[in-house]
Amino acid sequence: MPWFKREKDNIQTRTEDKNETPDGLWIKCPNCKKALQSKALKKSQYVCGYCDHHLRIGSEEYFEILFDNNEFTELDADMISGDPLEFVDTKPYPKRIASSVSKTGLNDAARTGVGKVEGLDMVVACMDFRFIGGSMGSVVGEKIARAVEHARAHKMPLLVISKSGGARMMEGALSLMQMAKISARVAQLGKEGLPYISLLTDPTTGGVTASFAMLGDLNIAEPEALIGFAGPRVIKETIGQDLPEGFQRSEFLQEHGFLDYIVHRKDLKSKVVLSFRMLMNQIVAKEE
Repeated sequence: MPWFKREKDNIQTRTEDKNETPDGLWIKCPNCKKALQSKALKKSQYVCGYCDHHLRIGSEEYFEILFDNNEFTELDADMISGDPLEFVDTKPYPKRIASSVSKTGLNDAARTGVGKVEGLDMVVACMDFRFIGGSMGSVVGEKIARAVEHARAHKMPLLVISKSGGARMMEGALSLMQMAKISARVAQLGKEGLPYISLLTDPTTGGVTASFAMLGDLNIAEPEALIGFAGPRVIKETIGQDLPEGFQRSEFLQEHGFLDYIVHRKDLKSKVVLSFRMLMNQIVAKEE
Protein backbone atom coordinates (compact mmCIF):
# COMPACT_ATOMS: atom_id res chain seq x y z
CA MET A 1 0.00 0.00 0.00
CA PRO A 2 1.24 3.55 -0.76
CA TRP A 3 1.28 4.69 2.85
CA PHE A 4 3.82 1.97 3.66
CA LYS A 5 6.28 3.40 1.15
CA ARG A 6 8.99 5.87 2.07
CA GLU A 7 9.11 8.63 -0.52
CA LYS A 8 12.71 9.50 -1.39
CA ASP A 9 12.28 11.45 -4.61
CA ASN A 10 12.22 14.88 -2.91
CA ILE A 11 14.80 14.17 -0.22
CA GLN A 12 18.16 15.89 -0.70
CA THR A 13 21.17 15.03 1.35
CA ARG A 14 22.92 18.04 2.89
CA THR A 15 26.46 16.84 3.29
CA GLU A 16 27.55 20.09 4.90
CA ASP A 17 25.37 19.24 7.94
CA LYS A 18 26.79 15.76 8.39
CA ASN A 19 29.55 14.86 10.85
CA GLU A 20 31.96 12.00 10.48
CA THR A 21 31.21 10.53 13.89
CA PRO A 22 30.19 6.92 14.64
CA ASP A 23 26.68 6.26 15.93
CA GLY A 24 26.23 6.56 19.68
CA LEU A 25 28.55 9.53 20.12
CA TRP A 26 25.85 12.16 20.29
CA ILE A 27 24.32 13.93 23.28
CA LYS A 28 21.03 15.84 23.31
CA CYS A 29 21.19 19.30 24.86
CA PRO A 30 18.74 19.29 27.80
CA ASN A 31 17.84 22.93 27.07
CA CYS A 32 17.37 23.29 23.30
CA LYS A 33 17.13 19.55 22.54
CA LYS A 34 19.63 19.79 19.67
CA ALA A 35 21.94 16.84 19.01
CA LEU A 36 25.52 17.59 20.01
CA GLN A 37 28.58 15.70 18.83
CA SER A 38 30.45 14.37 21.87
CA LYS A 39 33.89 15.21 20.52
CA ALA A 40 32.88 18.78 19.64
CA LEU A 41 31.10 19.13 22.97
CA LYS A 42 34.27 18.23 24.84
CA LYS A 43 36.21 20.86 22.89
CA SER A 44 33.60 23.46 23.86
CA GLN A 45 34.02 22.43 27.52
CA TYR A 46 30.53 20.91 27.54
CA VAL A 47 28.69 24.08 26.56
CA CYS A 48 26.00 23.80 23.89
CA GLY A 49 27.04 25.52 20.68
CA TYR A 50 23.41 26.36 19.83
CA CYS A 51 21.99 27.85 23.04
CA ASP A 52 25.12 28.26 25.22
CA HIS A 53 23.64 25.98 27.88
CA HIS A 54 26.22 24.66 30.36
CA LEU A 55 25.72 20.90 30.60
CA ARG A 56 26.27 19.26 33.95
CA ILE A 57 29.74 17.77 34.32
CA GLY A 58 31.69 16.16 37.14
CA SER A 59 35.09 16.31 38.78
CA GLU A 60 36.87 14.54 35.92
CA GLU A 61 35.80 17.19 33.44
CA TYR A 62 36.43 20.13 35.77
CA PHE A 63 39.90 18.87 36.65
CA GLU A 64 40.66 18.51 32.95
CA ILE A 65 39.46 22.08 32.31
CA LEU A 66 41.38 23.59 35.23
CA PHE A 67 44.66 21.79 35.84
CA ASP A 68 47.51 22.51 33.44
CA ASN A 69 47.87 19.51 31.09
CA ASN A 70 45.37 17.72 33.36
CA GLU A 71 48.24 17.01 35.77
CA PHE A 72 47.31 16.88 39.45
CA THR A 73 47.74 14.79 42.58
CA GLU A 74 44.48 13.44 43.97
CA LEU A 75 44.04 13.67 47.73
CA ASP A 76 42.38 10.98 49.89
CA ALA A 77 41.24 9.06 46.83
CA ASP A 78 40.43 5.79 48.64
CA MET A 79 38.09 7.17 51.31
CA ILE A 80 34.73 5.35 51.34
CA SER A 81 31.62 5.81 53.52
CA GLY A 82 30.78 3.47 56.36
CA ASP A 83 27.28 2.65 57.60
CA PRO A 84 27.13 4.13 61.11
CA LEU A 85 23.31 4.14 61.30
CA GLU A 86 22.76 0.79 59.56
CA PHE A 87 20.33 2.69 57.36
CA VAL A 88 17.86 0.89 55.09
CA ASP A 89 15.34 2.44 52.70
CA THR A 90 14.59 0.59 49.47
CA LYS A 91 17.99 -1.06 49.94
CA PRO A 92 20.69 -1.11 52.64
CA TYR A 93 23.01 1.90 52.57
CA PRO A 94 26.17 -0.19 51.87
CA LYS A 95 24.48 -1.66 48.77
CA ARG A 96 23.51 1.83 47.60
CA ILE A 97 27.12 2.96 48.01
CA ALA A 98 28.44 -0.11 46.17
CA SER A 99 25.94 0.45 43.34
CA SER A 100 26.98 4.10 42.98
CA VAL A 101 30.66 3.15 42.98
CA SER A 102 30.01 0.59 40.25
CA LYS A 103 27.96 2.99 38.08
CA THR A 104 30.16 6.06 38.39
CA GLY A 105 33.67 4.77 39.05
CA LEU A 106 33.81 7.20 42.00
CA ASN A 107 34.25 6.36 45.67
CA ASP A 108 31.98 9.19 46.83
CA ALA A 109 30.42 12.49 45.79
CA ALA A 110 33.58 14.61 46.01
CA ARG A 111 37.14 14.48 44.71
CA THR A 112 40.01 16.71 45.75
CA GLY A 113 43.30 17.40 44.02
CA VAL A 114 46.30 19.69 43.99
CA GLY A 115 48.16 20.97 40.94
CA LYS A 116 49.02 24.01 38.87
CA VAL A 117 46.39 26.18 37.21
CA GLU A 118 48.06 28.59 34.77
CA GLY A 119 51.20 28.03 36.81
CA LEU A 120 49.54 28.85 40.13
CA ASP A 121 49.59 26.10 42.77
CA MET A 122 46.00 25.42 43.79
CA VAL A 123 43.86 22.99 45.77
CA VAL A 124 40.58 22.09 44.06
CA ALA A 125 37.66 20.21 45.60
CA CYS A 126 34.86 19.22 43.25
CA MET A 127 31.52 17.56 43.94
CA ASP A 128 29.96 14.94 41.64
CA PHE A 129 26.17 14.96 41.24
CA ARG A 130 26.13 11.48 39.69
CA PHE A 131 27.03 9.93 43.06
CA ILE A 132 23.77 9.85 45.07
CA GLY A 133 22.82 13.32 43.86
CA GLY A 134 26.05 14.89 45.06
CA SER A 135 24.79 14.47 48.61
CA MET A 136 27.10 15.52 51.44
CA GLY A 137 27.95 12.69 53.79
CA SER A 138 30.87 12.10 56.14
CA VAL A 139 33.32 11.32 53.32
CA VAL A 140 32.46 14.46 51.36
CA GLY A 141 32.82 16.57 54.49
CA GLU A 142 36.09 14.96 55.52
CA LYS A 143 37.64 15.21 52.06
CA ILE A 144 36.79 18.89 51.70
CA ALA A 145 37.97 19.58 55.26
CA ARG A 146 41.27 17.83 54.50
CA ALA A 147 41.56 19.82 51.28
CA VAL A 148 41.30 22.99 53.37
CA GLU A 149 44.01 21.67 55.68
CA HIS A 150 46.24 20.88 52.70
CA ALA A 151 45.76 24.43 51.44
CA ARG A 152 46.69 25.78 54.87
CA ALA A 153 49.73 23.56 55.27
CA HIS A 154 51.13 24.45 51.84
CA LYS A 155 49.95 28.09 51.71
CA MET A 156 47.80 27.55 48.60
CA PRO A 157 44.50 29.07 47.49
CA LEU A 158 41.41 26.85 47.57
CA LEU A 159 38.69 26.43 44.96
CA VAL A 160 35.57 24.41 45.85
CA ILE A 161 33.15 23.48 43.05
CA SER A 162 29.72 22.69 44.48
CA LYS A 163 27.07 20.57 42.80
CA SER A 164 24.79 18.94 45.33
CA GLY A 165 21.29 18.02 46.38
CA GLY A 166 22.16 18.67 50.02
CA ALA A 167 22.88 16.54 53.07
CA ARG A 168 22.85 12.73 52.81
CA MET A 169 19.88 11.48 54.81
CA MET A 170 21.34 7.97 55.17
CA GLU A 171 23.93 9.39 57.59
CA GLY A 172 21.56 11.59 59.59
CA ALA A 173 23.16 14.06 62.01
CA LEU A 174 26.63 12.91 60.95
CA SER A 175 25.93 14.43 57.55
CA LEU A 176 24.68 17.71 59.04
CA MET A 177 27.81 17.97 61.18
CA GLN A 178 29.90 18.34 58.03
CA MET A 179 28.40 21.81 57.47
CA ALA A 180 29.92 23.12 60.70
CA LYS A 181 33.17 21.21 60.28
CA ILE A 182 33.95 22.56 56.82
CA SER A 183 32.80 26.07 57.72
CA ALA A 184 35.14 26.11 60.74
CA ARG A 185 38.09 24.99 58.60
CA VAL A 186 37.30 27.65 55.99
CA ALA A 187 37.31 30.29 58.75
CA GLN A 188 40.80 29.17 59.78
CA LEU A 189 41.91 29.45 56.17
CA GLY A 190 40.69 33.04 56.11
CA LYS A 191 42.50 33.93 59.34
CA GLU A 192 45.76 32.88 57.70
CA GLY A 193 45.12 35.14 54.70
CA LEU A 194 44.69 32.32 52.20
CA PRO A 195 41.93 32.94 49.64
CA TYR A 196 38.97 30.67 49.03
CA ILE A 197 36.73 30.87 45.96
CA SER A 198 33.41 29.02 45.88
CA LEU A 199 32.06 28.07 42.45
CA LEU A 200 28.38 27.16 42.51
CA THR A 201 27.13 25.04 39.61
CA ASP A 202 23.82 23.50 38.61
CA PRO A 203 22.36 22.48 41.03
CA THR A 204 23.69 23.64 44.41
CA THR A 205 21.07 23.21 47.12
CA GLY A 206 20.45 22.18 50.72
CA GLY A 207 23.10 22.12 53.41
CA VAL A 208 25.92 22.79 50.95
CA THR A 209 24.37 26.15 50.03
CA ALA A 210 23.67 26.82 53.71
CA SER A 211 27.33 26.40 54.63
CA PHE A 212 30.64 26.41 52.77
CA ALA A 213 29.26 27.14 49.28
CA MET A 214 28.35 30.68 50.39
CA LEU A 215 31.45 31.36 52.49
CA GLY A 216 33.98 32.13 49.77
CA ASP A 217 36.04 35.28 49.63
CA LEU A 218 34.39 35.30 46.22
CA ASN A 219 31.20 33.40 45.50
CA ILE A 220 30.87 32.81 41.76
CA ALA A 221 28.60 30.68 39.60
CA GLU A 222 28.06 29.29 36.14
CA PRO A 223 25.24 30.77 34.03
CA GLU A 224 21.68 29.67 34.80
CA ALA A 225 22.75 27.44 37.70
CA LEU A 226 20.01 26.50 40.18
CA ILE A 227 21.15 27.72 43.60
CA GLY A 228 19.14 27.71 46.81
CA PHE A 229 18.32 25.89 50.03
CA ALA A 230 14.98 24.32 49.15
CA GLY A 231 13.95 23.75 45.55
CA PRO A 232 11.55 26.16 43.79
CA ARG A 233 8.74 23.60 43.71
CA VAL A 234 8.93 23.09 47.49
CA ILE A 235 9.00 26.84 48.12
CA LYS A 236 6.05 27.47 45.82
CA GLU A 237 3.98 24.77 47.53
CA THR A 238 4.94 26.14 50.95
CA ILE A 239 4.08 29.80 50.39
CA GLY A 240 1.29 29.18 47.89
CA GLN A 241 2.51 31.86 45.49
CA ASP A 242 4.11 32.00 42.08
CA LEU A 243 7.82 32.70 42.21
CA PRO A 244 9.60 35.49 40.28
CA GLU A 245 10.90 34.57 36.84
CA GLY A 246 14.37 33.07 37.04
CA PHE A 247 14.07 32.64 40.82
CA GLN A 248 17.09 30.83 42.33
CA ARG A 249 19.09 31.05 39.11
CA SER A 250 22.60 32.53 39.03
CA GLU A 251 21.52 35.76 37.35
CA PHE A 252 18.76 36.37 39.91
CA LEU A 253 21.15 35.77 42.81
CA GLN A 254 23.80 38.05 41.37
CA GLU A 255 21.24 40.80 40.89
CA HIS A 256 20.25 40.47 44.55
CA GLY A 257 23.80 40.46 45.90
CA PHE A 258 24.38 36.79 46.68
CA LEU A 259 27.05 36.26 44.00
CA ASP A 260 30.11 38.28 43.05
CA TYR A 261 30.13 37.32 39.38
CA ILE A 262 28.96 34.74 36.86
CA VAL A 263 31.64 33.02 34.80
CA HIS A 264 31.28 31.29 31.46
CA ARG A 265 33.00 27.91 31.48
CA LYS A 266 35.39 28.90 28.68
CA ASP A 267 36.65 31.73 30.91
CA LEU A 268 36.64 29.74 34.16
CA LYS A 269 40.34 28.93 34.35
CA SER A 270 41.63 32.39 33.52
CA LYS A 271 39.13 34.26 35.71
CA VAL A 272 39.69 32.03 38.74
CA VAL A 273 43.46 32.49 38.47
CA LEU A 274 43.09 36.26 37.99
CA SER A 275 40.80 36.45 41.02
CA PHE A 276 43.20 34.46 43.17
CA ARG A 277 46.15 36.60 42.13
CA MET A 278 44.17 39.71 43.01
CA LEU A 279 43.25 38.28 46.41
CA MET A 280 46.86 37.25 46.99
CA ASN A 281 48.18 40.55 45.60
CA GLN A 282 50.17 38.67 42.95
CA ILE A 283 49.07 40.44 39.78
CA VAL A 284 51.66 39.76 37.12
CA ALA A 285 51.76 42.09 34.12
CA LYS A 286 51.33 40.19 30.87
CA GLU A 287 54.11 40.51 28.35
CA GLU A 288 52.97 42.48 25.35
